[in-house]
Amino acid sequence: MADLLLELFSEEIPARMQKRASEDLQKLVTDALAKEEVFGEAARAFATPRRLTLAISGLPVRQQDRKEERKGPRVGAPEKAMEGFLKSTGLTLDQCETREDKKGEYYVAVIEKTGRGTDELIAEIVPDVIRNFPWPKSMRWGTGTLRWVRPLHSIVCTLDGEVVSFEIDGIQSGDTTYGHRFMGPDAIRVREFDDYVEKLERQKVMLDPEARAAHILEDAKNLAHAQNLELIDDDALLHEVAGLVEWPTALMGAIDDEFMEIPQEVLTSTMRANQKYLALKDPKTGNFAPRFIVVSNIEPEDGGAAVINGNERVLRARFADARFLWDQDKRHSLEDFAKKLDQVVFHAKLGSVAEKAERISKLAGELASVTGADKAKAELAGRLSKADLVSGMVYEFPDLQGTMGQYYALADGLDADVADAIAQHYQPQGPSDDVPEGPVAQAVALADKLDTLAGFWAIDEKPTGSKDPFALRRAALGIIRMVLEAELRLPLLSVFSNDKEQNDDLLSFFADRQKIYLRDQGVKYDLVDAVFALPGQDDLLLVKRRVDALGEFLNTDDGANLLAGTKRAANILRIEEKKDKATYSGTPDAALFESDEEKTLAAEINVARDAAASAVAKEDFAGAMAALAKLRGPVDAFFEKVTVNAEDDKVRENRLKLLAEIRTALLGVADFSKIEG
Repeated sequence: MADLLLELFSEEIPARMQKRASEDLQKLVTDALAKEEVFGEAARAFATPRRLTLAISGLPVRQQDRKEERKGPRVGAPEKAMEGFLKSTGLTLDQCETREDKKGEYYVAVIEKTGRGTDELIAEIVPDVIRNFPWPKSMRWGTGTLRWVRPLHSIVCTLDGEVVSFEIDGIQSGDTTYGHRFMGPDAIRVREFDDYVEKLERQKVMLDPEARAAHILEDAKNLAHAQNLELIDDDALLHEVAGLVEWPTALMGAIDDEFMEIPQEVLTSTMRANQKYLALKDPKTGNFAPRFIVVSNIEPEDGGAAVINGNERVLRARFADARFLWDQDKRHSLEDFAKKLDQVVFHAKLGSVAEKAERISKLAGELASVTGADKAKAELAGRLSKADLVSGMVYEFPDLQGTMGQYYALADGLDADVADAIAQHYQPQGPSDDVPEGPVAQAVALADKLDTLAGFWAIDEKPTGSKDPFALRRAALGIIRMVLEAELRLPLLSVFSNDKEQNDDLLSFFADRQKIYLRDQGVKYDLVDAVFALPGQDDLLLVKRRVDALGEFLNTDDGANLLAGTKRAANILRIEEKKDKATYSGTPDAALFESDEEKTLAAEINVARDAAASAVAKEDFAGAMAALAKLRGPVDAFFEKVTVNAEDDKVRENRLKLLAEIRTALLGVADFSKIEG
């Protein structure tokens, strides 16, 4: 068995591309080898700012010999067909086998292929992978034609310690790489993966990005602990920083006290977006601390004094700009900002942001009764919810929209509920994001998302396939989460337009989103289908409660057996109605019942239907299921003792109507035909 070591050494790879690139490299090479029926025992991929590395262990030295069979023409086929077949296989007619199937004899070419050396395969595969690598963005350099994310300098490719030789665009593969740009720039000759990792470490390169992130985290926490501080969790930033350095050294800098009056979110946003600094907090108060962690790519000889001083000066300038924007914005009220929203286009077909804010305000007022909010507060928060979009701070730091509106609202002396609603109304912005807290915030957040969905549906700008440029799926999921987590009663049709076709389509969209949401929580999708199949199911909370009750019911013996009986009844009806070209419905004639089982089933259906309807009216879905459960025995007895297709046509029709009554009774709770099983 042999081990492959592959390294593609280049200028700096953007941190945001490294993880995907290492995964792509591993998949492309292993898939290409698998196509040749060559498999390794384990594959690992790594990335640093200047290299992509792949190590595959346990590869066979050679491909196994293989036989390939190709089916040819029938015996006696035209000569031209035979000539083409033999030419494509390289065989003579005598070398082909004949086999037989139902249609007669035909020729089969059995081609024996001698296995090739794995090194030969790799020498073909790797150049092809490099030429067709799926970088989001790539470039050409010099006079070559190769495209890579940044200029590619060298390629290490060894199998079992020996160089796999190939050339691409003037770059010859070999066994030479390079260490850290500043602390270990000399050439390094490597043979195998362990040897490669060890020599890189000596040349100040930490290959594994997870190890670099862990190292940064540990050093940062130690520095923070020494100052009685804590690191503010930011896993995404941590891994981004790990992608910027090959030999991380964490250092702590100080923030001038004069900047601490600026809102914390502004400071952390500036540090994060522009400088990639890790922020710290006081564990006693939870407040932002006047310190930051910068991760250097070198081991400074002076202990980091010059690096820290330089970064403090840069940050001081950044914060000075932020303070200027903060001071300028404080000269205006949110009402002042709101007056400028008519100059900002929300969408060419949906008007300005000012018009959207007015729609949010009106709808938030209507939804106040749903969330339990004060109507006046909900309307005010809705009208001012987008005002900070024209502030200098949000123009510079778009991710602070809503957050800055909260600060400006409090500075204007507005109610805390209004300020909180402005801050939270964009939430949730993803599956892991918190939903808004408080009735005013919930009303405004619902209004914002509902207005967006209704508006884009009205202009026929709906998500298609994987395309969702206006994040409408996320908006619908946010509404679903808010309604279910806060247990809000929100009939969607009451806030949609008067266009029935549009409403039905939008309601179907919500059904699909809720199906996905509940499926992620372990609920079977067909249960959601069974409930949404009932007319007028626009109350998402009631849908969830129906689904829960239905799921619990079907997990019982009564539920499972009733479902089986119901499906049997539905199948019989479907077959007979298709055969008779008729629909069987209406009350069966009791005078035509010939057995006790028919009489009992008819009576129990009436009782169960009325009891279930009464329970549903009270939103007692468990009670409705319990009422239906009493049908299990009579249904089982009916199918055991009664032949539906009686010889007497009137008796047969009557029994089919009785089966239709089962279907109708269950439709009061859910459409059982949508349930698998």
